[in-house]
Amino acid sequence: MLGAIEAGGTKFVCAVGDEKGNIVEQIQIPTTVPEDTIPKVIDFFKRYPLKAIGVGSFGPIDVNSESPTYGFITSTPKTGWRGFPFVQTLKAAFPVPIGFNTDVNAAALGEVTFGAAKGLDSCLYITVGTGIGAGAIIQGKLLQGLSHPEMGHILVKRHANDKYNGKCPYHNDCLEGLAAGPAIEERWGDKGVNLVDRVEIWDLEGYYLAQALMQYILILSPKKIILGGGVMNQKQVFTSIFKYLSKFISDYVVLPELDEYIVSPGLEDRAGIIGSLLLAHRALEDTI
Repeated sequence: MLGAIEAGGTKFVCAVGDEKGNIVEQIQIPTTVPEDTIPKVIDFFKRYPLKAIGVGSFGPIDVNSESPTYGFITSTPKTGWRGFPFVQTLKAAFPVPIGFNTDVNAAALGEVTFGAAKGLDSCLYITVGTGIGAGAIIQGKLLQGLSHPEMGHILVKRHANDKYNGKCPYHNDCLEGLAAGPAIEERWGDKGVNLVDRVEIWDLEGYYLAQALMQYILILSPKKIILGGGVMNQKQVFTSIFKYLSKFISDYVVLPELDEYIVSPGLEDRAGIIGSLLLAHRALEDTI
């Protein structure tokens, strides 16, 4: 019996299941402040004899096991969570192995194991929603170095007609600052779900995301790119991405058919929580 936490900026998804992705029970808890959210998480898991817990968390987080702040949420814009010792708090309640990584790395792990990238040893999972983040599997391993990837904060060329300042509190007009959900809402005056018929909005969105994908492709050469998150529920963005990516790549790299190479999550909205179960399983195996 494994526990899984997909810790998102708006909600925590908690589940109990196994390493095959079978879920026994799943709940959602609003992400408010640690003093409110975490006791509810612990109460849920107390009812089960867990062997390990996997956490896929919003970030930035410290994933360096040699660091004194390993297991902490670090410089997140969610100020109430900044400096929160996530792993240590769970360890105090549950003396079991705990796997800890980003929510997008967890989703990438879920997709390469059971989803749209199944059978491949390489994929890139990108979420475009409240923020923009990406997780990568390279040669069968989660990408991690000095820290975890923060691909949502790369700089992109501004569209000539876009005068919006940007929403990112750290960089203003990085990719997340120009193309995440809050940027769409602030730039256009309404939530994206209410702007479905505004062609120019989704064309601009595709312009920025295609620039990012070009850079990821040239650097990481993933065998599959998976685009999730609330913004990508607007499927017209895919058409815009394909148009601009073909223009930007300009036949320099030969890519598969774009509608087969750049796809929606095979696990739909379960990629993160299933990936977190897999993080728990990996943590358990590491202790055997």
